Amino acid sequence: MKSKIIVAFCITVALPWVLFANVKVNSLFADNMVIQREALVPVWGWADANEKVIVTTSWGEEVKTVTSADGNWRVDLQTPKAGGPFTITITGKNKIEINNVLSGDVWLCTGQSNMDFSMSKFINNAREPQYQPLVEYIRKEVATAKDNWIRHIEVPQTTSLFEKKLSFKDNWRSVNPDQIGKITATGYFFAKELRKHVNVPIGLLECAWGGSRIQPWISEETYMADKNLRDYFKASRSKAKATIKKLEAKNYKDKAYQKALEKWGNNGKKGKKPKPATNPRNEKQEPATLYNGMLSAIIPYAIKGAIWYQGESNAVFKPNEYEYYLTTMINNWRTDWNQGDFPFYYVQLASCKRANPEADAGWAIVNNQLRRTLQVPNTGMAVLHDIGEAKDIHPHNKMDAGKRLALWALKNDYRVNVDAVSGPLYKSFQVKGSKIQIEFTEVGSGLITAHKHLLHKPFMVDEPLGAFEIEDENGIWKPAKAKIISKNQIEVWNESITQPINVRYAWSGTPVGANLYNKEGLPAAVFTTKK
Repeated sequence: MKSKIIVAFCITVALPWVLFANVKVNSLFADNMVIQREALVPVWGWADANEKVIVTTSWGEEVKTVTSADGNWRVDLQTPKAGGPFTITITGKNKIEINNVLSGDVWLCTGQSNMDFSMSKFINNAREPQYQPLVEYIRKEVATAKDNWIRHIEVPQTTSLFEKKLSFKDNWRSVNPDQIGKITATGYFFAKELRKHVNVPIGLLECAWGGSRIQPWISEETYMADKNLRDYFKASRSKAKATIKKLEAKNYKDKAYQKALEKWGNNGKKGKKPKPATNPRNEKQEPATLYNGMLSAIIPYAIKGAIWYQGESNAVFKPNEYEYYLTTMINNWRTDWNQGDFPFYYVQLASCKRANPEADAGWAIVNNQLRRTLQVPNTGMAVLHDIGEAKDIHPHNKMDAGKRLALWALKNDYRVNVDAVSGPLYKSFQVKGSKIQIEFTEVGSGLITAHKHLLHKPFMVDEPLGAFEIEDENGIWKPAKAKIISKNQIEVWNESITQPINVRYAWSGTPVGANLYNKEGLPAAVFTTKK
């Protein structure tokens, strides 16, 4: 009897149209929602086959449709200018009334833990005392912030190896002391900066999972259509199916886990407790599993754009291929949302001490791959290596992270005049005898050396440029000297190298001495001239 109940529950969750006594909508369409302003936006749900559905609004729009044979329905609704509150009413055999609706801009907030972590995650004491003022700032924000025009909803962390989820359970919340603790910190400070400049409601649609790689966020259809990624996907799925068959076999026993658990117990239970084998159905790193389990539940909800904070987990998993995966993912999402090249802004990772040389190099590689992805149209990158914490992979300074992401949106999407959207970005290099000259874009009023302290604006310092390395003719990287020679150029050299080949900057998880900024106070991005 119990097994029958479980099966019935699973069918209902996977196929929300199986049982419909009433018209239903995706969970995004609920009280306190933010709907994308001044656009023709999809509204969808489920009902009985061939049922007439009418959607009416308090701003004067009405659209009708009839459900398909499988119970799906969708209408495209014209939304008003920024403002509210409004009401949306959906009528079939029953009536759904959605109240306190705001018309504004919806930003998808996605990635891994540095996007996933809510404000409440950052109110515990810092691991290093020098960062405690950041904790105090966030504590005050959590206790006092009020802005009913910033709202947030989160897709629960869900894996789905084979089927696409069509809905989820959560509620919209707004910025006030009772609810802000559950809001993504990076997303909140991004929205807060936008709200300083534009009188528009901001909706934060969070779809993130700590520790996730980029691979699970790409759809199966995209993998199978890409000749460079198809074999990886097929091999992963084949292995997953074999493991599932093994783990779900009758009378299966995890002998390796039992042996490890016994050894751990005999050793006084020191170290981490062993874990049983993970069923691939529950493994978040499987390719396409988070696309199926989370993104599919919100596509094609109309959005303004996306902000992405991810890459830490790829520092030790295919770091050299990250640009290709990220480019593929952006194109995948833009295709499936069918909103053209919507804005996609992301971060170069904050500094953090890594466990070993491989992980340290991988951190820098991923950062450089992120920089290279700027060639994708309508993208932007916030550089964060100067606001990290060596002992915490989740640095508290989400205030500057949000602000730097917002600079791109303010300039490109809201036409706000900002001093600069980015710090210096590597453009090109030339070998001049025993030296290499580097040219940058995004230099603003010019290049400077500067230091950043907590939330204060970077301040100019009179010191040599640091964190540069130069490659000799034998492929050996050595520390380099560097100096600013013009508004947008520097010169790099090492006295022992007569035939320099390449230059790299801030090439570490913790790039000590990285002090190249523009005069607008934004740091130069991690880069290498080596292709």
